[in-house]
Amino acid sequence: MKNYLCALRFLFSIHIAGLLVLSFFRLILFLRGTVNLGDDSGDYLLQAGAFLRGLWFDNVVACYILVLPLAVASVSAWFGYYGACLYRGLTIFLGIMYGIVFAISAADIPYFEYFFKHLNSSIFNWIGYGETTLKMMFGEPTYRWPIFFFIAAIIVFSVFLRWMRKLTISSFEKEKSRSWKSIGCIVVLTVLTLWACMFGIRGRMGYNPIRVSAAYYCNNTFLNQLGINPAFNLLRSTLESTKKENRSLMLMNEKEAIGNVREFLSIQESFPDISPIARTVKNDTPSVKKNVVLVLMESMSGKLMKRYGDERRLTPFLDSLSERATCFDRFYSAGTHTNHGLYATLYGYPAMMKKNLMKGAVIPFYTGLPRTLQESGYHTLFFMTHESQYDNMNGFLRSNGYDEIYAQENYPAEKVANSFGVQDDYLYEYAIPVLNERSKSSQPFFATLLSISNHPPYVIPSYFTPRSREIEDQIVEYADWALQKFMDEASRQPWYKNTIFVFLADHGKLVGSPRSDMPLTYHHIPLIIYEPGQLPTKSEKLGGQIDIGPTVLGMLGISYINNTFGIDLFRQSRPYILFTSDDAIGCMGKEHFYIYRPGDEQEWLFDLQNGEEGNIVENDSIRSQFKNYAFSVLQTAQSIINKEETGKYKGYIPK
Repeated sequence: MKNYLCALRFLFSIHIAGLLVLSFFRLILFLRGTVNLGDDSGDYLLQAGAFLRGLWFDNVVACYILVLPLAVASVSAWFGYYGACLYRGLTIFLGIMYGIVFAISAADIPYFEYFFKHLNSSIFNWIGYGETTLKMMFGEPTYRWPIFFFIAAIIVFSVFLRWMRKLTISSFEKEKSRSWKSIGCIVVLTVLTLWACMFGIRGRMGYNPIRVSAAYYCNNTFLNQLGINPAFNLLRSTLESTKKENRSLMLMNEKEAIGNVREFLSIQESFPDISPIARTVKNDTPSVKKNVVLVLMESMSGKLMKRYGDERRLTPFLDSLSERATCFDRFYSAGTHTNHGLYATLYGYPAMMKKNLMKGAVIPFYTGLPRTLQESGYHTLFFMTHESQYDNMNGFLRSNGYDEIYAQENYPAEKVANSFGVQDDYLYEYAIPVLNERSKSSQPFFATLLSISNHPPYVIPSYFTPRSREIEDQIVEYADWALQKFMDEASRQPWYKNTIFVFLADHGKLVGSPRSDMPLTYHHIPLIIYEPGQLPTKSEKLGGQIDIGPTVLGMLGISYINNTFGIDLFRQSRPYILFTSDDAIGCMGKEHFYIYRPGDEQEWLFDLQNGEEGNIVENDSIRSQFKNYAFSVLQTAQSIINKEETGKYKGYIPK
């Protein structure tokens, strides 16, 4: 019996040590994110609640690791076996499992800081970019600290494991005889400890086991998320994503959703050979053959601009341009990843949460802005900083309306700054002569430029001198400067005056303290449409990236069949705009903001104060309206995608 108690001491000592290391990683995340505490920075009792819930979640993960060694050690004890080989094997197993969990916890720190979300199944979209991801991890200095903490944790934990193993083996006594009473006690203790371990895995009493929602206990979003164990979150989201119902969104009845969307978009006609949202757009203005340059700015949250309240003067060019152009002040990105922004902006479909709809061996076909312009006589070009294979961009874009793709493969090797290719100013510099050459023909061009510099790892070129001290502010200054340099050079070209320039972000980023579980700084982005010589205007209409195509086509006076979810913001209005993150659905209205998390069916309704999340509103009627709109749009989009109705007609394959 004494030997078995020594074995239990060995296992539970390691269990406690694992909890301490996981709490250490949580403390690091907390200390690096104290800016997110806002008004709760001095409420230490409230902050302690996050660590207690974190310990709760950590224990669930630790119990998953413990259950197998506990069962093996206990069954071996029934037969009186306490060999050194057994405990060497248990030590190796525990070291590997905790090493994986520690690695996830370390990787979660920079991921959370960037996305304000814990690691989830969306990271598996990056498996094909191992080299790029590793270069990003080791290329950004701020990412090296979590790596250092991980190595330190592994070393300390390994030393402790080895010490505990030696201590335990040396404590075992040779058993001369074993009574049935002793064996019976071991069996009873085995049942009790395994039951306790299984209860720890379940996490709670009641009908349902522990869920992520158990971490939510206050009105501070950062503290609520701090308690979630990254490995638990990754495991749960992965299990959820593999479920059949999560492969395609199932939010409501498909027929009802389609009927609602047709009503939202005021669709009267029917095109059964295309899709249920297809409708004719006849522009009554004369068609103009103006060039279009669309710039998708990496992570350029509206909150970074002085126009929307930032006092650091990080974007003097964008702010000045917004005063000389048409600026839509209530404009939102479809998602939180670049592939979401590209997909929605160019093809008019909403982001489907964590899914990357540009990836896949079978590439779907869309009408969208590039294809419609291509068929209207435009030459279409896409410029990116990184490799063309990233996110399957080369294959997807070439299959969906782009004539030419320019990527890292086209640029001199010495211009490549990091794992995401060349810097913004070189991308713009490279594009100018290409556009000059295209402008020599009678064919107008549509050029899309995707920047990258405002994404880790941040690289400030030696020839640019920022005013700010923080690297995240400096890179915004640089991105703005690069845009000004591009526009100054473009203004000297013969095609400039006959060109519409469209500036928007692919998505935003976390700026300041989050006010909700779905911070609006990730989604509120600038939309600036500039035509040389135009009169400046501003619009308070709700809009989103899905509206870019119809709006630009309306400016060009092109008639077409609109098979997207977008509207022409100059001629139409929308009551709501939908957007999503990896695990949540957001819906913005004129006076309220609604959030729904399908994973745990939590929902919030906020009033708006100066365009930002205000107080939580308890109004079932308003909440139901927002929910119905959001669910209807997403369910209809899922239906159309599943049925391959995104092209000019069913079964459409472009030439």
